[in-house]
Amino acid sequence: MLYRNLIIILSAFVNILSIQGCTANEKEMNSPPKEYDLNNPSVLYLNETMAEISGIYFYQKDSSLFAVSNESGYLFKIHLNKDFITQRWKFDKTHDFEDVFYWNNNFYILESNGDIHTLQFSPRGDTITTQTSLFPENGKGKNEFESLYYDSARKSFVMICKDCNSDKKNTVSAWAYDPESNSFKASVFTINVDLIAAETGDKKLKFKPSAATINPLTGDLWILSAVNMLLVVADQNGNCKAAFQLNRGIFTQPEGITFTPSGDLIISNEAGSKYNSASILIFKRKNIS
Repeated sequence: MLYRNLIIILSAFVNILSIQGCTANEKEMNSPPKEYDLNNPSVLYLNETMAEISGIYFYQKDSSLFAVSNESGYLFKIHLNKDFITQRWKFDKTHDFEDVFYWNNNFYILESNGDIHTLQFSPRGDTITTQTSLFPENGKGKNEFESLYYDSARKSFVMICKDCNSDKKNTVSAWAYDPESNSFKASVFTINVDLIAAETGDKKLKFKPSAATINPLTGDLWILSAVNMLLVVADQNGNCKAAFQLNRGIFTQPEGITFTPSGDLIISNEAGSKYNSASILIFKRKNIS
């Protein structure tokens, strides 16, 4: 089994909370996603160099994870089936890096201000060349992003706002980045926060996405929000289908999300405090008849 070595399970004293959403009147509760037991992950604890892990991508070729960490300027590689050996490559100076995605032989790394750094390895794999695409709204009010994924239907990357100047109280917008034309496009879709609020029962919800990716088996968009401790499942236009409250004992600070091609769910936690190490949580997909 690919993850047979991941036997580090959360201690029995962790307070297991119910992971579920609810309707606006709080009378009827959503069930957790049937395909995953969000209360029982396999857990890999990370060392201090990755305490601020902020984005992850599953690399199918050798079943590893690529990751970025806030302020480090390193691209990390965690070998899940080789005793979790970690490699790293320096690609930039200290900036607030938030997410990473591999597409068409390049790595794309999102900076919190919306800039996108394109990384390409040399044929020998020992050196990196970089190119930076500047977000067009820099200097025009606050624009903060933490999520980046590739949408094959749009043939573009999508960046969901965490806190953007143009968004209203009940909306969260998404930008697109076309790697072929090296251009950005505003408002490719807008998330109606009222729909998420209706699922959670929190009428004062201020939704702050921290990571997002597309489930390869269903085509649904899965969005994490560490601030709200929520996992939201939506269609690819951001329309909420379900929202699940996350257990703070397990999801200390969920900042990264990715899937394996077979549908296993992987989420990364930043170190929540000096008492909580950064971690990788792996949720095996259950066979649902």
